[in-house]
Amino acid sequence: MADVPGSFVCNPVDLPYRFQHIRLPDGTSSVHREGADPSIVRFRDRYFAFVSMTRGFFHSEDFVHWDYHHTDVLPAFDYAPDARVVDDALIVTASRMSGTCPFFRSEDPLQHGFVEVSAGSFAFFDPSLFQDQDGQAYLYWGCSPVEPIYATRVHRTTFEPIGERIAVLGADIDAHGWEVPGDAPEPQTEEERAIFELIGGRPFIEGAWMTYHDGTYHLQYAAPQTESHLYADGIYTAPTALGPFTYSPHSPYSSKPAGFINGAGHGSTFQDEYGNWWHASTMRISVNHNFERRVGLFPAGFDADGVLFCNQNFADYPMRIPQGPAETQLNESPEWMLLSYRADASASSSQPHHEPALAANEDIRSWWVAGSAEPGQWLTLDLGAEYAVSAVHINMADHELSDLAPERTDGELTMAGHRAIDPGSHPVQLRVDVSQDAHRWSTISDGVPKDSAHQLIVLDEPRTARYVRVTAETPMPFGAPLALSGVRVFGRGFGTPPDPVTPTIHRDGPTTVRLEWPARPAATGYNIRYGIEPDKLYHSWLVYDQTDVNLHTLNSGHRYWFAVDAFNTNGVAPGPITAEGP
Repeated sequence: MADVPGSFVCNPVDLPYRFQHIRLPDGTSSVHREGADPSIVRFRDRYFAFVSMTRGFFHSEDFVHWDYHHTDVLPAFDYAPDARVVDDALIVTASRMSGTCPFFRSEDPLQHGFVEVSAGSFAFFDPSLFQDQDGQAYLYWGCSPVEPIYATRVHRTTFEPIGERIAVLGADIDAHGWEVPGDAPEPQTEEERAIFELIGGRPFIEGAWMTYHDGTYHLQYAAPQTESHLYADGIYTAPTALGPFTYSPHSPYSSKPAGFINGAGHGSTFQDEYGNWWHASTMRISVNHNFERRVGLFPAGFDADGVLFCNQNFADYPMRIPQGPAETQLNESPEWMLLSYRADASASSSQPHHEPALAANEDIRSWWVAGSAEPGQWLTLDLGAEYAVSAVHINMADHELSDLAPERTDGELTMAGHRAIDPGSHPVQLRVDVSQDAHRWSTISDGVPKDSAHQLIVLDEPRTARYVRVTAETPMPFGAPLALSGVRVFGRGFGTPPDPVTPTIHRDGPTTVRLEWPARPAATGYNIRYGIEPDKLYHSWLVYDQTDVNLHTLNSGHRYWFAVDAFNTNGVAPGPITAEGP
């Protein structure tokens, strides 16, 4: 099957996220899209994604276009739903703080739904069910700043524990810099302050997921907390499903601390229909609410030494979904470059403190808002020069929707407040035009209304353009004004990449390092790659408008290698791989 424009995706993944209606004890409220803690499996020639606060699940035949399937059989308000194939059936369970956690089974989720096969025997949080090569089943769980992640063998049909639970891993913030909590929003309510005091500077260790490969068991876990840009997944390995487990110094295995959207923790690792490995994880917005989150998708794989890794270089740029077996490589350059960073922006109207420039600053946590809710509002980017435009990534924001959305009465009290989940579709239609002179415009997208917050428009062929305009053709959800957190234009310039750079490295402590490098006037930004072996630079940190960075995500006791790649609209200039001092 030949590659087609539809075989591209861009993070955050464009799932039809459900609107959450949340009321907090202090009287404040929020209405916003949310989806997190993705558990993705391939089952019966289809991909299924079970995501927190969805009131159902998503499914896809092609791994690109996802549909929503509503069900109230599965517990809607239980966080971190886990889905695994056990004995040729799909088994789903989720998190509860008290009582018991039931298990549900299906052989055909779309046609026949799920049935409860076990009421469960104890409460757990962030579960991960796993069936081993010999058919035995195991359960891993844990989500706490004080408790470890546990594991036990369970019955294959009732999922009752067999034997004692085993503590398999916990935090080590002295040795694992990426586990150290940081940048979470300050607590506002009494409940949030109580949780903050409970944490006491400790990370949440959570989000277990087991992957078996070539005789080794890889147990991933997330830290330090979902609201942090450092949210990531680490790995412990073992010779059996119950250990003993050894920390992988290549951790974090999944990390995206910078760029348009941050965070890459608590998710799942799986194979597509061609055997290619992927990792799905949680990405944060955390503006309307701490748990305002999205789903990210990253190529993954095992290297020749059996190390599990993700390719997260330029991880929120469009990426091609392979249409067959593909060799997983740590590509230093994306297929297309970002053309819209700091582009001159203008709009039909704007609200105070939400000016047009906020749609081109590569930060999903800020946005432009039109001054009117009437259809026809528009935002235009002047890229500053003509480029070969290949794709436009349109990211909608949820701006003060609690003042507009009708109150729902079908909610429950959750750890995030009283919450209701809207299962209904809220399609919108956006027209995208391009131009070379801002006078003669060509429409590149004017399709049917779509329930989409992060639409990626891919052109059949690159189009030479300088201006890109997005116009609301229909009303927005709940009659809100058009709000865009990112109009991101991708393609290629007609010049050359910047000159490469070599960093100066200052190791500041066991888990911290400071990098500095000379500015390149032609550079848009820099992508820092690093790792504990020169051919395993499995971590990356992308920055704009700066020529230094403080990395506090290292593992103590290991020497690191670094490369700083300068990039612009024309491409990437890989920097030399440089080791820190002895």
